[in-house]
This record gives sequence, structure tokens and C-alpha cells, in this order.
Amino acid sequence: MPLRVSTSDYHTAGEPFRIVADPPVDLPGGSVADRRANAVDSPAAHELRQLLCFEPRGHADMYGGFLVPPDDDGADLGVLFWHKDGFSTACGHGTIALGVWAVDTGRVPAPDDGTADVVIDVPSGRVTARVHRAGGRSVAVDFVNVPSYVLARDVPVATSRGDVTVTVAYGGAIYACLDATTAGLTVDPAHYRDLIALGREIKWALNDTGHAAHPTDPRLSGVYGTILHEDLGGDAVRQRNVTVFADGEVDRSPCGSGTCARLAVLAAEGRVAPGGPVLLHESIVGSRFTGAVLAETSVDGRPAVVPQVTGLAYRTGEHTFVVDPDDPLVPGFVLR
Repeated sequence: MPLRVSTSDYHTAGEPFRIVADPPVDLPGGSVADRRANAVDSPAAHELRQLLCFEPRGHADMYGGFLVPPDDDGADLGVLFWHKDGFSTACGHGTIALGVWAVDTGRVPAPDDGTADVVIDVPSGRVTARVHRAGGRSVAVDFVNVPSYVLARDVPVATSRGDVTVTVAYGGAIYACLDATTAGLTVDPAHYRDLIALGREIKWALNDTGHAAHPTDPRLSGVYGTILHEDLGGDAVRQRNVTVFADGEVDRSPCGSGTCARLAVLAAEGRVAPGGPVLLHESIVGSRFTGAVLAETSVDGRPAVVPQVTGLAYRTGEHTFVVDPDDPLVPGFVLR
């Protein structure tokens, strides 16, 4: 293990993102997608991920990314996203944080007033963080994602809370979407543990089924998370959600790629459209993203949308983590 690892830490709508600009391990591959596949099989990559994610340097819900070269000169950087349980295919809140970081550090030039596009290659494709600036400060970021679409509707799942019906959708990762009220729950901190338990049940019930098969790239198959949502009423399309991803981790933000999946579902229902209503998407901690459909398209014959999620990230610290060679608890531990 390396003795020192430097990180830049941000949060986006409450969800942490730990950036490792110079990862001290080899992350080879001809593309970012290939680099992720290789990292999944790399003990060194997993040890570094665990070191930064596990206690005592992290926690069970920590999130971050290793910067890697982009696929070609059309992007500014590449990134491998990681969490407690492994390497993910997409991360909207992380993309927003990377946009702010790239501009803050001067890696991507940006005006004091205006916008700068930070183009990023991620395992699910090429995305953009459009950073809006005013008075020399970043004031908002538009995350423009890969095309997103519905994979399966009205999928029955037997759970400990009874039979429920979910919609499976893709937003750079695959999500199972459930109206929490149909399972007798509301999306609030008081139901935190019940929401986690139900989210895990649904994920693992569907993860290896045909409903969670990506239509063109099997590396993107499998349910990444369960989005438990509820309508908040009013004239606008306003929802609150909690995304339970990986194996029981909870996104404190409204979930960037999850918001894209929800936009695909809502567009299929006729509730959002290009130039039409937007989605006001709230999280379990009360933070908010705004989701919009930029355009309609298709993927492998399926109707799809080009989604945009707007939020902002804030720097929380610059860290140099030290590994004592005599420390018996390296790379760390997780209690849940």
C-alpha cells in the first residue's frame, strides 16, 4: 500500500465525493470502460478504494473517483467511480463535483462570468459538466448525461412488505424505481432503515434477471440501485427520493444518474418533455436537483431522452491520508 494518498473532497447536495487526481496504482486499459473492468479484477485498485472508503479514513457511504486519461482528445479527463462495494458505471453527483474541481484548479479554463464545459469520459460513456460562473465563482453545474431510457415496466417483486411493482430504467446505471407509498413508506429520515432494507430486497431480486440486462453492453448490466420516490404534489413535477445503491448504501443527494433514470420514466409517462416541465427532485436530507429533458432520441430502437441535472458541489477539504506500515487495520473496516 502507498504510504501517502492525497485527495480533494467535495459534497454535492450532501453526498460526498473524494477525488484522487494522481492515484498511486496502475489502472490500465484502452478506454475508461476497460479501465473499470480491469480495476474490478485488480487487488491493488480495490485496496486503494477500501483505504479511502472504509473506516477509519472513510465510512460505509463514502464515494469517490480515481482520475484516469480520457478515451481521446475530445474529453478533458476520465474517471473511475468507486464506493464501499466496488466500482460503479456512472455518478452524476461526482460528475458535478469534478466539474467544479476542474475549474477551481485551473485544469479546465473558465471565465469569471459565463460557462465552461468540462467533458468527462466515464464507464458508461462521455458526459459533460457545464459549469456556470459569476463573479469568479461557480454557481451551478449542468450535468448532461448519456441517453436514458426505460428498460421494463410493471415488474412484480415479492418483498417482506408485500408484493410491489417497479419500473426499471437506465441513466448511466440501471435503477429499479418504486413509489414508496405503495409499500407503506414515506421518504424521510424516520424510515431510513426500512427504506434501506426494501431497497436492498428489490435490487437483489432483480439484479440477475433479464429486466436488468443492458441492451448493448453487458458490462453495464445489473441493478445498481433502487430509487424509492414519492410525489410531493403541487402544480410542478416535484418528487422526493432516496436511492439505495450498491449493497445498502444511501445517496444523500437526489442522485444524479438516478435523476436521469427518473426523467426517462417521467418522459415516457408524458410528465416531462423537451422545453416542457422540469423535475424538481429532492433528497432524503432536503437537498435538490433540477432535472430537464434536453432532447428525445433512441437507443437500440428504444425511445430515450438526453437528460440534464443541475446542482452544485462544494469543497469540504484537502487531505493527505497516511498509512502507518505498522497499522494492523489497513485498509480498514466497515461495520455495516
